Amino acid sequence: MLSISVYDNIIFDEQNAHAESLFVDRGGRVLRFALKPGQMIGEHNAPSSPMYILIMQGSGIFSGGDQKAQRFGRGMMLAFDVGETHAILAEDEELVFLAFLHGVPEELKGISPELE
Repeated sequence: MLSISVYDNIIFDEQNAHAESLFVDRGGRVLRFALKPGQMIGEHNAPSSPMYILIMQGSGIFSGGDQKAQRFGRGMMLAFDVGETHAILAEDEELVFLAFLHGVPEELKGISPELE
């Protein structure tokens, strides 16, 4: 069994949202995002996986494929379909969330034998 503390060593970048991999294997990956107030992650999508977000700290404005912007905070889980466009804005407080995705994108395969 592997254990990872998701609250330890959270890194905030002064200029941009910070993303880091907490865990990656053949079955999927867990990313941690940290945004300072005013930072955003522009519209994008995960073309080969649904994405599940768990908000750990703060609140922010999230929009999905329906383009409706909604505020969500700590303890909320959001689910985005495969390829669903989404964007995120941290308004007036720091925002930290985990993103869970299935599989490993082609560009990451070959980096390590356990990802094959």
